[in-house]
Amino acid sequence: MASTSQRLRGKRACKKIFWAVFPHACFILSLVIYAFLGALMFSHIEGNRKVNLSEEYRDFLQQLWNISRNLSDNMTENEETFKEEIHTLLNRAERDWFVNPKDIWTFFGSLFFCCTVFTTVGYGNTYPVTRTGKYLCMLYALFGIPLMFLVLTDMGDILATVLSKSYNQFRKLQSKILASKLCSGFTCKKGDELKSRAQSTIAISERLNIMEVLKNQPGVKGKPIKYRNAEIFEMLIARENEHTRPARNKSIERWSSCPELTRGKTMSQVIENFDKIGKQLEKLDVPIVLMVLVIFVYISCAAAILPKWETRMDFQEAFYFCFITLTTIGFGDTQLEHPKFFLFFSLYIIIGMEIVFIAFKLGQDRLIGLYKKVISFCGENKMPSKKVYPK
Repeated sequence: MASTSQRLRGKRACKKIFWAVFPHACFILSLVIYAFLGALMFSHIEGNRKVNLSEEYRDFLQQLWNISRNLSDNMTENEETFKEEIHTLLNRAERDWFVNPKDIWTFFGSLFFCCTVFTTVGYGNTYPVTRTGKYLCMLYALFGIPLMFLVLTDMGDILATVLSKSYNQFRKLQSKILASKLCSGFTCKKGDELKSRAQSTIAISERLNIMEVLKNQPGVKGKPIKYRNAEIFEMLIARENEHTRPARNKSIERWSSCPELTRGKTMSQVIENFDKIGKQLEKLDVPIVLMVLVIFVYISCAAAILPKWETRMDFQEAFYFCFITLTTIGFGDTQLEHPKFFLFFSLYIIIGMEIVFIAFKLGQDRLIGLYKKVISFCGENKMPSKKVYPK
């Protein structure tokens, strides 16, 4: 019987954990499926397009041929003129003329493009060329960006809970250390007083008669009989309520053991979890300096790892690239040699964007508070002073 009850409790605990994690897993799984479907779509549309050699491309090749022939005839005479002409000509060139679409729009390349679309980073290194691809990119971003923000909000609740609990635990530990330093060398009279009160009080859960209550309650002895009986009656009612409460809980447990009722209760709790998205993020109140420190450490960790496969980057360049990515600026001035490896950083990007979003929100709240103080200060100073007229 004991093992059966333990198994039932274990199953119930597993179900509770599953339904508690279900909303978070649902959002992340939806985003992953959305990214994979987009990668398949764009790799098929943009990767299989035909490259048409336009008149501009032929004109470019003709001018390049003429410049190279003139350079071979006059090697050093017109070097400055050659530099200006070749610079002007290369500015007219388009990357699409020299790259095979199938080499860019592979599955992983398309997946990297989809991640840059719904995260609003948009490096600009990979972009759709066909008209169909451009229309589908707009439609893909229209649904992908809200889904990404929903995932960010959901992850923000988890991150805000972790940060707030960690910060509160640190403050409690700090206060305990300060209190122990202040109380060292002094006797705690308040603790002795509380102990004496605890010994003199009566536990309501124990079965006591009226005489024991009168003997053990010094506050009741000194009162008139009318008030004394009223207090004894209230104590007896409290004692009876305390004894009858476990029986009610047992009846509720029997009532909730019905599978249909428990399933309905579980579904209502899951729906309530969906409604609570973003609530913890609004309650977060930690110092902005702490968030800036977390961002610096977070980006530094990635900047130390990224040059391992991106050999052209050093720590400073990798730090700059991660900051531009997490803030969704995405200039595109730094190109990745292995974007396939960077896809393994997808979770890192999502969490990092969430940390930056929380920092921006805290900074926004601080700015709003500062504006309120400035406006109230200016309003108080501009208030006309009351003139006191002589009587």
